Amino acid sequence: MREFKDLKIGDLIIKRPIFQGGMGVRVSASSLASAVSYEGGLGIIAAVGLGEECGNEQRDYKMRSRAELTNIIRATRKLTQNPFGVNIMCVLTNYDELVEAAQAEAVDVIISGAGLPLRLPSLVKNKHTKLIPIVSSARAAQIICSTWARRYKRLPDAIIVEGPLAGGHLGYSMAELSDEKNFNLDKILTEVLAVAHAFENDSTRIPVIAAGGVFDGKDIARLISLGASGVQMASRFVCTHECDVSLKYKEAYLAAKKEDIVVIQSPVGLPGRVILNEFVKRISQGERMDFGCEYQCLYTCDAKKVNYCIAKALLNASRGEMDKGFAMCGSNAYRINKIVSVKELILELVTETEACLNLPRL
Repeated sequence: MREFKDLKIGDLIIKRPIFQGGMGVRVSASSLASAVSYEGGLGIIAAVGLGEECGNEQRDYKMRSRAELTNIIRATRKLTQNPFGVNIMCVLTNYDELVEAAQAEAVDVIISGAGLPLRLPSLVKNKHTKLIPIVSSARAAQIICSTWARRYKRLPDAIIVEGPLAGGHLGYSMAELSDEKNFNLDKILTEVLAVAHAFENDSTRIPVIAAGGVFDGKDIARLISLGASGVQMASRFVCTHECDVSLKYKEAYLAAKKEDIVVIQSPVGLPGRVILNEFVKRISQGERMDFGCEYQCLYTCDAKKVNYCIAKALLNASRGEMDKGFAMCGSNAYRINKIVSVKELILELVTETEACLNLPRL
């Protein structure tokens, strides 16, 4: 029988094997990440979009982003002594600077996805920080493990496998998202586990963390039973008191119906799952929102071809200006019906998981 137990990532121990997914543009910052880590999970700061509003600073976007990430890491550390991480997207034009900032602050974990983080080990010199890529397929896991082993003589400290029911940007095509038989988390998890096990030896273990559509203890228990060492969840943490985002953003979750959860094409070049509103309807119909590309934040975004700026849309939403942006979410966001504390949520998840695994409560 599988156990819901401490997650060991090398010498790092996570008391509750629940990662709070990184949610960009100030959704998961110091308040949420510290609260999750304080309760024994792994809180995760999202590094994307931190340079958009930093007072009247005249420094360029990259410098502002790095400085703000440093500030948020330090603020988080003041609120918890437990491990926490930073999520840094590969498609960011200031990827190197953000990785350098995270390692300079000796964060416990750097998580990297939205592309293959093949160069990540070359950017992190300290041995303290654990490196965890996000993958959406066994092939991606194979490429990362073999490349890191060949170039840097190291392996990922863990792997997050994100299924097609996840929120935000998705590592799947529109056709793959509609093919539930061949593209579902349980199947992909099993395939990624096989890759991880093939690279393991007596001294090296690669825990695999399952993500994408994980909603309750029943889901967690199923994934643990399949071999996952833990789970990553994002949407459930939006509707917590500690989440850094505006109350209006949280209320968009509470008001959402199942049919309001839709997938759109993002300027990032990937599909993205969001909550339908008037802004989403307008951009989906091709309406061009008046914007200038102030940030040049994404390698994959061509400002001349896209009809809106996703950085501005997400920043507006995080402030509660939902008529000028949208909330990203997972496929089960419509099931959330109240705002709770992080402590209450984690207790609920742990209790449900242990009951489903038929274990005595700790």
